[in-house]
Amino acid sequence: MHRILSDLKLVFRQLRQSPGFTATAVLMLAFGIGATTAIFSIVDGVLLRPLPFPNADRLVTLGDQVSGTNWGQHDSGPVTGPEVVIYPRDSRSFESLGGYGFVSYELSGIGEPAQINGSRMTPSVFSALGVAPLMGRVFTAREDQEKEQVAVLSYSTWKSRFNGDPHILGRKILLDRKPYVVISVMPRSFEFPLIPGRLNRSELWVPMSLSPQELAPEANASWYLQLVGRLKPGITPAQAQSDAGRVAQEIMRNYPADEANFRIKPVVYPLQQITVLQTRPLLRMLFLAVAVVLLIACANLAGLLLVRAIHRQRETAVRLAIGAPALTLLRQAILESLALSVTGGLLGIGLAALALAIGKNLLPETLPLMNEITLNWTVGAFAFLLALLTGFFCGLAPGFAALRTNVNASLKEGGRSGSAGGSHARLRSSLVVGEIAIALILLTASGLLLRSFSNMNAVDLGFRPDHVTTAAYALPQKQYSTQAQIDTFNNKLLQQLRQLPGVETAGLTSTLPTTGDGIEAFVVDGYVDPRGPDQTAASPSQTIGDYFKAIGIPLIRGRYFAESDNADNQLVVIVNHEFAEHYWPLQDPIGKRMRVGTVKAPTPWMTVVGEVADAKLTSPDADASEQFYQPVAQLEKDAGPLALPTDLNGNGGYIVLRSALPPEQMENALRATVRSIDGQLPLTQVQTMEQVVSQSEAPRRFNTIIISSFALAAVLLAVLGIYSIIAFSVASRVQEMAIRMALGSQRSHIMRLILISGLRLAAVGCVLGLTGAAAASSILRSFLFHVSPFDPVVMILTAIAVFALALMASAFPARRAASVDPIQALRGE
Repeated sequence: MHRILSDLKLVFRQLRQSPGFTATAVLMLAFGIGATTAIFSIVDGVLLRPLPFPNADRLVTLGDQVSGTNWGQHDSGPVTGPEVVIYPRDSRSFESLGGYGFVSYELSGIGEPAQINGSRMTPSVFSALGVAPLMGRVFTAREDQEKEQVAVLSYSTWKSRFNGDPHILGRKILLDRKPYVVISVMPRSFEFPLIPGRLNRSELWVPMSLSPQELAPEANASWYLQLVGRLKPGITPAQAQSDAGRVAQEIMRNYPADEANFRIKPVVYPLQQITVLQTRPLLRMLFLAVAVVLLIACANLAGLLLVRAIHRQRETAVRLAIGAPALTLLRQAILESLALSVTGGLLGIGLAALALAIGKNLLPETLPLMNEITLNWTVGAFAFLLALLTGFFCGLAPGFAALRTNVNASLKEGGRSGSAGGSHARLRSSLVVGEIAIALILLTASGLLLRSFSNMNAVDLGFRPDHVTTAAYALPQKQYSTQAQIDTFNNKLLQQLRQLPGVETAGLTSTLPTTGDGIEAFVVDGYVDPRGPDQTAASPSQTIGDYFKAIGIPLIRGRYFAESDNADNQLVVIVNHEFAEHYWPLQDPIGKRMRVGTVKAPTPWMTVVGEVADAKLTSPDADASEQFYQPVAQLEKDAGPLALPTDLNGNGGYIVLRSALPPEQMENALRATVRSIDGQLPLTQVQTMEQVVSQSEAPRRFNTIIISSFALAAVLLAVLGIYSIIAFSVASRVQEMAIRMALGSQRSHIMRLILISGLRLAAVGCVLGLTGAAAASSILRSFLFHVSPFDPVVMILTAIAVFALALMASAFPARRAASVDPIQALRGE
C-alpha cells in the first residue's frame, strides 16, 4: 500500500507538470464517460430496472388478437367490456386481473377549468399492481358495481392542482361537472397505465362502472379496454395464455349471430416487455452510439499516453538501468491512466447530471417510464466502474511500451530526438485507423438518418397544415345530455368562428391527422373478402362543417359533405384514395355502397359521394391507411337498429380553423369564442397544425439529432487523433526533414510527404469504416425511411468528409514541418 501511495504522489506530480496534457485527457474522458452515463441512465430507467411495482416479474397484460387486425401483435391487445368481466371471472391463472381504459375529464371547481387525462379501472387493478395509497384507500368492488362517484388522485395532481392539501380526503371535485369524492392519493412513484410520454399520464383514477350498453351483446364487437393482472406463483405467461384461450372459446360460442364470424385469440405478455417494446431498439442504438464515442475517446487517451511514454523513453531507460523493477513502471503507467480516468469520470458524472436536468424535457414523447430516469447509485456505480476499466486498459499500452524500452539504444542516443520505434508507430497508427473507422460508421448512420428525415419531410401529407389552428374539446355530459344540446353548441361554435376576422373556413372532426387512428368494421357492397367475412376494417372519422376545406384535404372526385347531408336525406360517406383503390380498383367509387358493422348486422347502406386524398393518420413516414368519413348528423341513422337512445354524437373532438392570418394569432380568438358560448369549457392542445405534424415527427427527429451529435463528436475525436499522430511524427522527425531540405528537397515535397502519411491513415480507416457500416446495416434498417442502408451517396459523401477533415488535421503539422530551418535544426542536433 505504501508503494502505491508513493507511486500516486509521483503520478500527480508529473500530471501537474503537464497541465495541457492533463486537461486534454480529463476533458476528453469526461465527455465520453458523461455521455455514456447519461444514456445509460435512460437505458437503466426504461429497460433494465424492474417496473416500480412489487414482484413486477409476475405482472402481465391480457388482450385479444382479433382476426383481420394487427391488434395484439405489437401491443398488449385490447378487450371488450364483457371480457373485462368474463376473463377475470373464468380464468384460473391470476391472483388478480382487472380492466382499465383511458378517459378525459373536464376538471372544474378548483379555479380555471382544465381538461385532464384519467383512467377508469376495476378495483382489482390496484390489487394486481400491489401499491398502497399514500393517503386514504382505493375504491372497492361494491363502489364499482354501484357506480359510486369516487376518485383517486395522482401525487403530482394532488401537489400541482390542490397544493398538497392535507385535508384532500373527502373533498368533492367536479369531473365533467359531476361531483366526485376524493378517497385517496397515490405515492409519488405510482404511474399507471405505463404509456409513453408525459402528456398522456393519468392524473386520477375512477371506478370502471361498466354501463349496460358496455355489457350488452353488441359490445362484443367493441375493443377499447385493456387488462392487466398478476400471475399466481409458478404460473408462466404461456400457461396463462393457454388458460385464457379456454375462456376465449367460450366467449366466441356465445357471440350473437351478427358477430359469429369474429375470431379472437388471447395473448399474454409480461408487462415490462410490452411497456418497452417500441423503445428497446432506439435505446440499444443510442447506447451503442455513445459507447462508440467513448471507445474513440479511450483510443485517443491511449495514444496520448503512448506518445507521453515515448517522450519519456530516456527517463525510463535510466530508471531501468539503475534497477527499477519492470512491475513498478507498469504500475505507475496504469496509475497515471487511472488518475486521469477517475478524474474524468467524476467530472463526467457531473456532466451527465447536468445533461439529464436540461435534456430530460427534450426526450421524445414515445419514451415510457420517464419518472424512472434518474442518476441513481446504480448509474453512479456504472460510471465509476467505467472510469476504472477505461483507466486500466488505456494504461496498458504505455505501460508495456515502457517495459519494451531498449536501455542501451535509448542511452546511446543521449539528447537526440530520433524517430520513435516502429512498433510504437504502428500501434499509434492502428489506434487512429480504428478511430476513423468507428467514426465513419457513426457518420454514415447519421447521414442515413438525415436522409430519412429529409425524405419524411418531403412526403405528401395528404392535407395542407399551413395557416391551420386546432384545439381539442369535450362536452361534459351533465350539461350536454341530449343530442339537441350538442348540435346547438357545435352549430353556434362554427357560426361564430366563421365570423372571425381572417377566418376562411372552420370544421369539427373526431380524428386529427398525424395524431393516431381507430378502426371500425364495415361491409362493401359486392366485395368478397378472400380472408372470410367480417375481416374488413378501416379508420373512421366523423366530421361537422367544412372540415375538409379547413384541413386542406384535396378532393379527387365527387363532392365534399354539404349541409343537406342530414338525417332526413340519403346516407352518404366519403372515402380516401387508398380505400377506393382497394375495394373498387380501376373504378369510379362515386355511387358505390358500404355500411358499418358486420355482414349480418342490419345496418343501412351509405352511398359514396366523394373520394379524397390519403391524409396521414399517424406519422408522415407511415403507410397510407384506408379511411372513410361520415357526417355526424347521419351517425344515428348509419347505425340503424344498433343505435341506442343514449347515444350522443359530436360531443367531443377537434376544432379545425383555417385563416389568412398566422395561425398562432388565432389561438386567443378561438379560446374567446368557445368561452363566449360556454364559459367553463376548457380547450386542450391549442396549437397550429404544423406543430401537430412536428410532434408526430419528434421520434425520428430525436434519433437523427442524437446520432448526428454523437457522430460529430466521434469525428472530431478521430480528427484530433490524426492531428496528434501527425504532429508527434513531425516533432520526432525534425532532423530528418532538415536533412532532406539540406540535400535539396523542396518544402512543398515535405508538405506532401506529411499530408500523404495522414491521408494514408484516413484511407485505411475509411475502407474499414465503410465495411463496418455495411455490416451494421441491420441495426439501422428499422430506423430508415425510403433510403437503403447501403445508400452510395451517403457513403461516398461521408468518406469524402472524413478525407477532407483528415487533410485539414494533417495540414497544420505539414506546414510546421515545411517551415523547419535546416541550419537551426542541425545545429541543435
